[in-house]
Amino acid sequence: MDLLEYQAKELFQQVGIPILPSQTIQNTTALKRLQIPYPMVLKSQVRAGGRGKAGGVRFVENTIDAIAAASAIFHLPIADEYPEVILAEARYDAQSELFLAIVLDYQRQCPVLMGSSEGGIDVDSLLEQMQSVSLRTNFSPYLARRLAVKMGLTGPLVTTVSAIIEKMYELFVTYDLDVIEINPLGISADGEVMALDGKITVNDTAINRHPDLLNWGSEQWTGHSWLPGDLAQGQIGLICNSEGLALSTWDLLQSLGITGAYLLDESRSGMALGKQLELAFDHLSQAPNLKGIFVNLATREAATPALAEDLRAFLPLPPNPSSEDRSLRGTGPSLPQRQRAPQRQTYTGEVLPVVIRFSQGDLGHLQQMYDNSLVYWHNDLETAIAKMLSLIPQEMELVQG
Repeated sequence: MDLLEYQAKELFQQVGIPILPSQTIQNTTALKRLQIPYPMVLKSQVRAGGRGKAGGVRFVENTIDAIAAASAIFHLPIADEYPEVILAEARYDAQSELFLAIVLDYQRQCPVLMGSSEGGIDVDSLLEQMQSVSLRTNFSPYLARRLAVKMGLTGPLVTTVSAIIEKMYELFVTYDLDVIEINPLGISADGEVMALDGKITVNDTAINRHPDLLNWGSEQWTGHSWLPGDLAQGQIGLICNSEGLALSTWDLLQSLGITGAYLLDESRSGMALGKQLELAFDHLSQAPNLKGIFVNLATREAATPALAEDLRAFLPLPPNPSSEDRSLRGTGPSLPQRQRAPQRQTYTGEVLPVVIRFSQGDLGHLQQMYDNSLVYWHNDLETAIAKMLSLIPQEMELVQG
């Protein structure tokens, strides 16, 4: 199980590895309640590497800059993962940066201490300077100092960095880790060190021995999670596959009122996406004022056809349905009901407009198939949002007329 940066830093703090003042935020409005002074850095909390180069790390000078940067980060997928939270952290003036790690090497069948005098995002320089010490015997402070010396450190830094390595090893053993990494370990002009980023991977076979880490895992949204909105008053139901994606979409559609967001996640829930969709549509059917459904999914291109087929089971038939179309599952009277073609372009309480956005995949054939229906397929998020915004006022005016 890979921990997010803010979770890794909570463990760092437990053993005395220095970290900066920080807070997590789940939406842009939380920025107004930050206790960290500007300037600060906002970091996307995803498990993929390369966040800085991808635009997931932003330095901000004031609240206005922070709101704009946070909104951009929430909308930015990195390796197809949207952040559910952002870490807001104080800035640090590092004069130099190191890389430190302890990795369980399955080939050598022992942990390995690793360190480089060049930390940060320049991977080539980092690897060129990489040094290692294999723990073929029990760990001792001597081995930590040996790595520090091999890295080219001198003077008080040898003692300081060795102490950090000892604390990393304490976490490595305590939590049955496969990997613990600090990159970079910043060093200030006066020799102070600070863990500016962290990565921790817990051995999957050992997770059950650590209930505190299991609680972190249970906080992640699974296939039957509901991000509550105003079920009685909201007009739009959301179906997304991460909380970060749902929150950012929520912000963009907030003028219409949101009933809530149903969050799909096949990988962690162990539930097939078709079943998750059935639960999502069933839950949305409880909203008495529902007037449209917005499906926004971060997808891989290869997975798009199967997911689109699962979704089609809950949509009105296209105007000229093929013989392969499957029957709809019952989802309640407020949801799209299967029919040969929409008889009227109005909201009747039986046929709802559905806007579907997949981040990747060819949707051209689906757009053609559902032409002249109340189902709209898009890859571009802004286009999909604009379509949803245009549909709901139009539907309401027609009903009132």
